[in-house]
Amino acid sequence: MRTIGVGVIGLGWMGRVHSQSYLRVGHHFPDLALAPRLVTAADPVAALREDAARRYGFARTTVDWAGVLADAEVEAVSITTPTDLHVEVGVAAARAGKHIWIEKPVGRDAAEAAAVQSAAAEAGVRGTVGFNYRSAPAVARARELIAAGHLGTVTHARFRFLGDYAAHPMGALSWRFVRATSGSGVLGDLMSHAADLARHLLGPLDAVVADQATFIPERPTPSGATSHYAIASGALGPVENEDWAACLVRFASGARGSLEASRVSVTDQNNYGFEIHGTEGALAWDFRRMGELRVSTGGGYQNLSLAAEHVGPGAGEFAAFQPGAGIAMSYDDLKVIEAAGFLRSIVDGAAHGPVLIDAVHAARATAAMAESFRTGAWISLST
Repeated sequence: MRTIGVGVIGLGWMGRVHSQSYLRVGHHFPDLALAPRLVTAADPVAALREDAARRYGFARTTVDWAGVLADAEVEAVSITTPTDLHVEVGVAAARAGKHIWIEKPVGRDAAEAAAVQSAAAEAGVRGTVGFNYRSAPAVARARELIAAGHLGTVTHARFRFLGDYAAHPMGALSWRFVRATSGSGVLGDLMSHAADLARHLLGPLDAVVADQATFIPERPTPSGATSHYAIASGALGPVENEDWAACLVRFASGARGSLEASRVSVTDQNNYGFEIHGTEGALAWDFRRMGELRVSTGGGYQNLSLAAEHVGPGAGEFAAFQPGAGIAMSYDDLKVIEAAGFLRSIVDGAAHGPVLIDAVHAARATAAMAESFRTGAWISLST
């Protein structure tokens, strides 16, 4: 049993999810022959550091992320900070010889994502990215059906990532709404997931034409560090990035599609999913019914319906969590799958799940959408 020392940088919600996931890996993947050990956690907020030590058993904590990278017992690092720190911490971690599990978007723009990817490649360290929706067993089943030709030739598709977390006009002006700390708005936060999932299932995106909007131009300034879910009452400040974005996309395969993302979509709580059509069938998935894939295959063309397939053992990593179809999995389970893939990649040197180049592709896609909004033109991704 190999032990891998782990550090976590950033102890907000996602830092807690990463910490929990490491602890659960051995429960769900007992044949992995490795055991993560939580060594050092970093965050500027004392209460979060104290909670991490008490709740997850980190051996030590530090205010400064550099202290995690300097720790000789740390072999792998989770980077779950606000986006503006991703490139600095990611590049430094790679150069320190630490393997990286980093949340999306990897940096505020495509250049920052590419810098982290290049640093990891030069250092020979592994890099995993938090595109967790790939890990849903129903998504794995969908990819299998598409690759096997059960839909015929894919003709068109729709991908949606719609949320209401910022729909309240008095939602706090957190770091996510400020370009210096987040870069883009919903393009980086949710559209990056849509772009990655579309590429994962249907292959490279060739060109996009896009629109975007900021529907809530001002928000109250919080008195201190806060979540973007919080309601505040301070003086109003400007929202510097987009609330909503959508695009038409041409895939390299010749398929067509649309991608839409919103953080202010009233009534939509994590309304994430896709519908994919082919010449001989179709399928659809909704994250809120994560274990259910709706499928129609076999030709017939007209007057067909989608049948619900409750995925089970044999679809992705479902068997690591539940023994039979129809038993629900959770968002946190997807992150455990990610953690296991990350640790496995350190041991065998192969990719298990989304890697840093996938983050670069997603960042280039969202950058092309932003450029299309500025110019009103189709933007090619093939160069």
